[in-house]
Amino acid sequence: MTELTLTAIYEEAEEGGYIGYIAELPGANTQGETLEEVRKNLAEAAQNILEANREATEKRLADPAKVRREALTVHAA
Repeated sequence: MTELTLTAIYEEAEEGGYIGYIAELPGANTQGETLEEVRKNLAEAAQNILEANREATEKRLADPAKVRREALTVHAA
């Protein structure tokens, strides 16, 4: 399993609790009563988005035999 380091952002919600989202991954957001709950939910949300994107790409490939796959390492600030 590959590890990916992303930026999680947590904000106190006006109505109480917290909201969290990932700066580099639109759609990965959640809320919860505690930071621990939001951290757990956010990790789950990110995992689900990445898996769904991977599955959608696999379905879209016309001829997988003509596809080249390789690891890509990105260094970001």
